[in-house]
Amino acid sequence: MKQTKFYFSALMVVLGLIGVTMLFSVNSAKAVEGGTVLTGKAVFEGTPPAREKIRLDADPVCSMKFPEGLESEEIIVNPNGTLKNVFVYVKQGLEGQKFEAPKEPVVFDQNGCHYTPHVFGIQVNQPLEIRNSDETLHNVHALPKANQEFNLGMPLKGMKLTKTFNSPETMVKFKCEVHPWMAAYAGVIDHPFFAVTGDDGTFQLQGLPPGEYVVEAWHEKYGAQTATVKVPDTGEVSFTFKG
Repeated sequence: MKQTKFYFSALMVVLGLIGVTMLFSVNSAKAVEGGTVLTGKAVFEGTPPAREKIRLDADPVCSMKFPEGLESEEIIVNPNGTLKNVFVYVKQGLEGQKFEAPKEPVVFDQNGCHYTPHVFGIQVNQPLEIRNSDETLHNVHALPKANQEFNLGMPLKGMKLTKTFNSPETMVKFKCEVHPWMAAYAGVIDHPFFAVTGDDGTFQLQGLPPGEYVVEAWHEKYGAQTATVKVPDTGEVSFTFKG
């Protein structure tokens, strides 16, 4: 009888712990899903520079995909006067909070001797699926400072390799040792509040809980800027990059 009571008590403790864990997980998810959407844009001020032309004659496989060559993605000014490929993330204000990494991988492709995407974000410990969509050799060389460097040869079309980053870092550069014009950048963040500006220069940080934050906007040529925001009081956040 005493042994039965012991097992029953132990079961209640375990169920209680599971209940607490489930409640914490649900509450954390609600905080993200039900939070504020912080919107903003990256404005370009000045005369938009001409994009450099990149010829692919050195690799016939890639030149067949892009016979006219490519244009550099270092500086892309959108028709509405905004800047593309600006990485925006919460830099301060979430200390001490834990966010589970998504199991779904971020896909990083090599297609036509061109990295897609050029700038992207990924959470710490989230899988990065690296693909080769070209019938030619690529060499993916990641150059982090806070994470483990890797240098991967990918000689076959359809190859897929998976890597992860274990520490936050902004930004991690990627390059190809075979095609020196290929470059890309990843922001490795320990939370889900990051975005990259697109063809309209805007961004959204979805699900931010109430609080005060420092938000940083990073561009590979124009550097980084920060702004202090209060959620939900702050409206649209604007970052201006001068050419």
